[in-house]
Amino acid sequence: MNINRRDFLHIAAALGLMGVSGGKLHAAKRADEVTANDILDFDPVGKVTLLHICDMHAHLKPLYWREPSTLISAKNLVGTPGFLCGKAFMDFYGIKPNTLEAYFDTYLNFEELAKKFGKMGGVAHMKTIIDEVRRDRGKDNVLLLDSGDTWQGTAVALKTKGEAIVDAQNYLGVDVMVGHWEFTYGKERVMELLDKLNADFVSQNVVDNDPFSDTFEETVFKPYTIKEVGGAKIGIIGQSFPFTSTANPKRFTEGWSFGLRLDSLQGYVDELRKEKKVDCVVLLSHDGFSVDQEVARKVHGIDFILSGHTHDPGPKPITINGTTIIIAGSHGKFVGRLDIDIQKGRVKDFRYKLIPVASKLIPADKKGIELVDKWYKPYNRELSQVLGKTKGTLYKRDTFYSTFDALIGDAIRDTMDCEISFTPGYRWGTTLLPGDDILVDNVYEMTAITYPEVYTFELKGAKIAALLEDIADNVFNANPLYQQGGDMSRLGGVSYDIKIAAPSGKRIRNLKVNGKDLDPNRNYVVSAWGGNLQNAGENLREAKIKPVYDVVVDYVKRKGKVDISNKSNVKILDYDCGCPQKGGICS
Repeated sequence: MNINRRDFLHIAAALGLMGVSGGKLHAAKRADEVTANDILDFDPVGKVTLLHICDMHAHLKPLYWREPSTLISAKNLVGTPGFLCGKAFMDFYGIKPNTLEAYFDTYLNFEELAKKFGKMGGVAHMKTIIDEVRRDRGKDNVLLLDSGDTWQGTAVALKTKGEAIVDAQNYLGVDVMVGHWEFTYGKERVMELLDKLNADFVSQNVVDNDPFSDTFEETVFKPYTIKEVGGAKIGIIGQSFPFTSTANPKRFTEGWSFGLRLDSLQGYVDELRKEKKVDCVVLLSHDGFSVDQEVARKVHGIDFILSGHTHDPGPKPITINGTTIIIAGSHGKFVGRLDIDIQKGRVKDFRYKLIPVASKLIPADKKGIELVDKWYKPYNRELSQVLGKTKGTLYKRDTFYSTFDALIGDAIRDTMDCEISFTPGYRWGTTLLPGDDILVDNVYEMTAITYPEVYTFELKGAKIAALLEDIADNVFNANPLYQQGGDMSRLGGVSYDIKIAAPSGKRIRNLKVNGKDLDPNRNYVVSAWGGNLQNAGENLREAKIKPVYDVVVDYVKRKGKVDISNKSNVKILDYDCGCPQKGGICS
């Protein structure tokens, strides 16, 4: 049975962490114990509620996920929503230090607060929150919308080819979704999984470009869906990741064309308003938070954008040209709740809350525990194997450097006998605390993709320099529409300086390989995974191709205890990035 409201409140009270007041759930008032005044308490408005999740990356179980200590872009963007972290984030959103919100939203005092507040997310805990809102509002007045990057990111997702995660979405009751990493299972598997999904998959920006197809130049998926909620007609347009075919291997989506397609988006907004007579237009998006702010400036008539892809927690909505944008973090850490008051065919008012899925505070739904156990059971023996321990925190997110990526780079260089290792700047993964065991499952949480091969080949120094400049132009472009939403690729065996504000092609300075100046005319032995870099190299060593998770598993087994430095291999020249190293410079 699903946990009911009475049992939910009883368990919460028994934990000594929450109190009940006026039929609502509140956090304990002792600030030294729990500083979130309430977890689910909400002052409702109107009759329509949209619940929003994004970038879960297949995490069915609770986890630790540390937010970035550097989040850098072009100077015109730093300090704006989507490019805030640490103290700047807390100042912007009015968050107090050492609170539950500070723990969920920033990296500050992460290890200490992790011991205090515990793990985050987990579908069984998300379900308790979702069911409570549905009980409070009435299930016919609530929609659960998923902005994608849901099917990929863990071993159980990879080994079941996404099926375990679709089962979890059905359990949560997802109503509408869009995608990105979903497409890396390949077109055929995507369609098989969508047949199993009890939700609408909508995308106005994925078009058939196979000239021999009967649906040439038509949208592959429904561009939008219309839902009757709370007595109102809600038009929901889908926007899957516009750079899918360039960010991931083209073979997965051959015959499908992706893009922002703002002209067609405007057309569907107009169609929903003028022809379909909807009361509210919602864009369910995987563009990225900064890109969607530009969309709001260029496309008129959208009431709400529910964003995804860049993993930003957004405690407060932002409104641009009458369009309100929300985003709900990543890895199942949050459920966003948006209440909408619709009168006479228009949005009159709304209220929003980003609800932290604090798994130590929110009881788990029994059926969710059973679902997770069912899918993990065939793999538990392998995935629960202890490989070693970590001395320091292993984390993923940062603009230039992270300790978990450094561990992957060390493993690759040790195993593949290369001079340089490349690891892509993906923003999904996990966090391990000092002294934690490193499990096989944890390695998969950092590497579980459908194209895991580590390739070893030769690459000329000049190409390496040019490649870094291209990546930097994507990450630090002053125009968000030209950013693909990732971090800088992580390089092992390489150090460099960077001037963010320099012109395109002239940002990287003092580039060294294993302590020596890069020779533009020399061929270097490079190992890389997660992209297409091997296609730019020469003398591919096919005998050395290995899956990245096997490389890292074997390396950690050999090492036993892992001690990764927090010192970055990248130095920023032109401004203080605010990270914790001396002087605020990443060095």
